[in-house]
Amino acid sequence: MAKKIDLKEIVQDAFGASIQQVSGYDAAFLYAESATSPMHVATLNIVEGSLKYQDFKEIIASKLHLIPKFRQRLLSVPMNLDYPYWVDDPNFDIDLHLNRMKLPDPANWRTLRYLTSKLFSAPLDLRRPLWSVHFIEGLDEIAQVPKGSVAIFTKVHHVMIDGSSGVGIMSVLYDKDKDGKEKKRKKPKPFNPEPLPDELSLLLKSGYGFLKNPFKIPKTVAETAYSFIKSQATRKLSIQKEFSSTKFPVPITIFNGNISAKRTWGTALLSFDRVNALRKTVGGSFNDIVLAICSGAIRRYLLEREKLPVHPVVANVPISIRSEGNSTEMNNQIANMMIQIATHIEDPLERLEYIQEQTMLGKSRHNTLGAKTLSKMADAVPFGVANLIAGLYSKYNIKDLHRPPFNVTITNVPGPSNVLYLNGHKVVSIFGLTPVVDGFGLIIAAFSYNGQLSITTTSDSRTMPDADLFSRYIRESANELEELVQKLKKESSSTKSSKKQDKSRSTLMFTTLRKYLKANPKQVKAHKGVYYIEVGLGDKTEGWEIDLSKATAVIKKKKNLKPKLLVEIEDESLYALYKGKLLLDELKIQGRIKLTGSETNKTKFLNFITAFLER
Repeated sequence: MAKKIDLKEIVQDAFGASIQQVSGYDAAFLYAESATSPMHVATLNIVEGSLKYQDFKEIIASKLHLIPKFRQRLLSVPMNLDYPYWVDDPNFDIDLHLNRMKLPDPANWRTLRYLTSKLFSAPLDLRRPLWSVHFIEGLDEIAQVPKGSVAIFTKVHHVMIDGSSGVGIMSVLYDKDKDGKEKKRKKPKPFNPEPLPDELSLLLKSGYGFLKNPFKIPKTVAETAYSFIKSQATRKLSIQKEFSSTKFPVPITIFNGNISAKRTWGTALLSFDRVNALRKTVGGSFNDIVLAICSGAIRRYLLEREKLPVHPVVANVPISIRSEGNSTEMNNQIANMMIQIATHIEDPLERLEYIQEQTMLGKSRHNTLGAKTLSKMADAVPFGVANLIAGLYSKYNIKDLHRPPFNVTITNVPGPSNVLYLNGHKVVSIFGLTPVVDGFGLIIAAFSYNGQLSITTTSDSRTMPDADLFSRYIRESANELEELVQKLKKESSSTKSSKKQDKSRSTLMFTTLRKYLKANPKQVKAHKGVYYIEVGLGDKTEGWEIDLSKATAVIKKKKNLKPKLLVEIEDESLYALYKGKLLLDELKIQGRIKLTGSETNKTKFLNFITAFLER
């Protein structure tokens, strides 16, 4: 006898809040998936000592409830009429996601890289929760890694994670102290999955979403036009008017062809402090230095193959637009800016200067606005149509009919600055692998952890079969840049020693700020606190303390070793901010201002400085 349809129950399922729809931006990673392009990201963590597999499994099981999407799967709407939904997987079994294996002999770095390349090439099962972990034992012949250590290779689909949220998940799974082994491990929380909604419920829910907002597409188009006009006006009123936005030719390189299914990767381990020292010497952002190092390696790689284009290679540089304190929310919150990375310039210092000029002139301001609007536009496009277009684009090589929008992706994700542990075992190194697709066969991911900066290159066997050689070029590019910067620093120091050092240009801002607070005592009360600004002056720094803890503000030069809020900024950037040539948001996006302290103090300082700048 046929089951009676309960319409009331179906309607309740359709309009319940227990299932969450994939956003248009996240869905892009689904319809980009193909036989040669599985769209997952991965991390390879080296853990010293003989960590036991059973202990590792119990740790993962005890923390799964903190990452709900690890027990959810995607459920498609019938006929792909709308974006899929995240639903609880009633068949979830942790053993289907954990894999134990031993590294084959010889148990060295080359073998580990070959094995993980093979694992990374295999797609995740889209019918299950989109993650897997390989627990690889027996790392016996890797330099600076104790014999018997393990490697943990984790794959997560890009539909539910970006770089920043990946760091947030890492902080959930790993410990910040080595006493984890002594602590009593919590038992796994029971998993009571919600029943799967039926097809009619999904159709009703999708239909209701359209009826609720039938003007979604025209509204998004209008917002796009508004953002474009606003960004044009902003650029005309700022220093950007001297330069065009992104109207430059993008060359076709060997990185922009069809890719193969087999992944290749290599990594270069650099000292974070040494790279950061370069930033302090030449000014600009940490990301500028990373781009310059990668640019040197790309230029050499193409030059040796007689494939170096006349026009500079263009890099897509993702920027996180995730709000602070929101790193564990599992979705993609990124914008992109296009940067010419000066591969047409031979001298490394001139290349760096060219890159700094581009990032300093604020392309991020326009492109971040555009990225947010494009995210809304993606939500307005029916999933089935987008899927069809993506399939046709790949099948008929439409990319060959036009120039690529960029040549290579270079991403920089700040990781944990302190040591992480797993059941008392130290995490030695962390490397990030990223997906490549047809037309974009090279992506470089920089990741900082515990004094190390790993710059990991992911490609495929057709585009870059010798990724390990390219990683060597990255190391040598970093060494070459460091040598030239140190030489420049010595020359600059000898010149300065013969004459008196000029005072910082930003001193004028602190003088004006002192007068402003004297005339506006309400601002002192409204932004009560003590803020310390460390101004970079080439090879030295100058400290300013802004004390708003009493009725009368006190602003003076002072050395404060343990401030509650530390603001680090170069003199040139602070002066440009004061003069209105750069925006505060611009400096934050470009990494030219760094705030260290509690979220409350950061917010209070930003509100305070914004009020002053808008006076």
